[in-house]
Amino acid sequence: MHDAAMSKSLKRVERAAAEAGLDITILEMAEGTRTAADAARAAGCEIDQIIKSIIFRGEDDGQAILFLTAGGNRVDDAKAGAAAGEVLGKADAGLIRSQTGFAIGGVAPIGHLNPIRAFMDPRLFDFDVIWAAAGTPRHIFSVNPRDIERLTGAQVTDFIA
Repeated sequence: MHDAAMSKSLKRVERAAAEAGLDITILEMAEGTRTAADAARAAGCEIDQIIKSIIFRGEDDGQAILFLTAGGNRVDDAKAGAAAGEVLGKADAGLIRSQTGFAIGGVAPIGHLNPIRAFMDPRLFDFDVIWAAAGTPRHIFSVNPRDIERLTGAQVTDFIA
């Protein structure tokens, strides 16, 4: 992703946070934060303090559905489908980009171009501070999980393998 698109993505995340009254600090990680393990190393935190944004395609309407997962956890497709109330398929890069405005590897939980239905892993609430992608594969921000729940309107439910 070139710098102009990257900075647009970052600005959307900053704006979404500011509009919600959140004061976030976005950190740039030279080594990248594409994986939860990379992000945890960069942030100096536990892997489960990293929010992974896992996106599926709802087969009913073709819309993207967001699952915010603790970094060390894996989404169980059947449980996720049960939570969403529909069969889930693989979301391709085009769907992810058109609905969220973000590229794979940098999908933030907030600042999406279009509304997205979201579900949240209860494990994230074991921490006061969690870290999320800030719209690029190199930027992250720290936040309280309750703020993410409030901003995304995520339903907290078990969808973990």
